[in-house]
Amino acid sequence: MVVVGITGGIGSGKTTVSGFFKELGIPVYIADVEAKLLMNTDKQLQQEIINLLGKEAYVDGVLNRPFIASKVFNSKKMLSSLNAIVHPAVRKHFEEWVSVQKAPYVMQEAAILFENGGYKLCDFTILITAPIKERISRTIKRDGTTENEVIKRMKAQWSDDRKAAMADVVIENIILEDAKKAVARIHTHIMVRISKGWT
Repeated sequence: MVVVGITGGIGSGKTTVSGFFKELGIPVYIADVEAKLLMNTDKQLQQEIINLLGKEAYVDGVLNRPFIASKVFNSKKMLSSLNAIVHPAVRKHFEEWVSVQKAPYVMQEAAILFENGGYKLCDFTILITAPIKERISRTIKRDGTTENEVIKRMKAQWSDDRKAAMADVVIENIILEDAKKAVARIHTHIMVRISKGWT
């Protein structure tokens, strides 16, 4: 199965762009969503998170996201430790998901695809970018957060330039119609490569 990775910094609109691939019949595994689900349902994972962050990490068995964000986005070491717990569980879950898919290829959407080495498991990678002001505005609107919080989260991620150097293709997501056309072109390119045995 050909695996296409799609990533982008906070507020870049990667989930919107992933949706365009879904419209073309391509299954999309959204790593951040699945990670939250696993953190709320996997008992072993929950215990490891409590061991790292303390009992406050959960309230009535539900992930205490504001508490965790306050811990990890102020400490690169803590974020790295949390990722080291969560990412292997998500990777295993993703591999199980891939094994039952029937499409010509699948997509994995992940915010830190390059940072966590997940790109190494992909056959092709797509980076979604947008101007920083636009990304801040989108995230404030979406999450009801502050500009300072968004900037803090951005600093925890690699720059677009660093990721662009590693990506196979970059989609600039400013005008939705343009992004949708880019998706159609990339989909055709991938399908042609698959028809030729992915060369």
